[in-house]
Amino acid sequence: MTAHTDHRPVETVETAIDLLGVLKQAGRTGMGVTEVATELGLAKSTAHRHLQTLADRGLIVRTGDNYRLSSWFLDYGVHVRNQHPLYDLARPKVDELAAETDEKVWCVIEEDDIGVHLYGATGKHSVTTHARVGNRTPLHQFAAGKAILANLPDGQVDRIIDGHGLNERTPQTITDPGELRAELESIREQGYALNREESVPGVHAVGAPVRGEDGHAIGAISIAGPANRLRGELLTQDLPDLLLGAVNEVEVNLAHA
Repeated sequence: MTAHTDHRPVETVETAIDLLGVLKQAGRTGMGVTEVATELGLAKSTAHRHLQTLADRGLIVRTGDNYRLSSWFLDYGVHVRNQHPLYDLARPKVDELAAETDEKVWCVIEEDDIGVHLYGATGKHSVTTHARVGNRTPLHQFAAGKAILANLPDGQVDRIIDGHGLNERTPQTITDPGELRAELESIREQGYALNREESVPGVHAVGAPVRGEDGHAIGAISIAGPANRLRGELLTQDLPDLLLGAVNEVEVNLAHA
């Protein structure tokens, strides 16, 4: 007899996750029981029980009448980041590239079909954007993500495009599947991806994949800066050459780790 696996969600777990999400959005001030109940459509008594249980387990803390996320998540987040094979190998090159270019440099990985910012370094003249460690962004919206997407198995690429869709982040974001597939082919041929204001207005970037032994991307490194500075041969030749050299070093170290 074939074993049956029950994939139905556990409602109490879903509620707890949703609750943590609204507290994350609330930031350092947190939220009170009534606010949480209203936000999630729960009875106040139900919201209070969930909040108290999470507080008892140390996942959230209470300050006055409000609850906020605790540093419990910091321990888990740092642990997850440190366990990724790219973190220790890519970090020195990310720091080196930031110092050499004076721009913002990121190491990005793919997890569950989404791009995740693993580690970043800031150069002297880098700009501030929405990107941060742990940030989760659709792969088609930015240079490192497109570099990864172009070097994933075809079946996974199809699943991402068909399943997740191609949401627009800026007017320059590629949202047409045919256009994206053509660009991914170009990225595979030239070895790097460009982002011309596709994720942040006024910001350009170049990204290159870090490939594993199977030839598929396990992550990418990108360099980003103001569009008026990252343009012309700097964007299409100088930075890609620099980035591809750095990525090659990471791949060699990864193969012998």
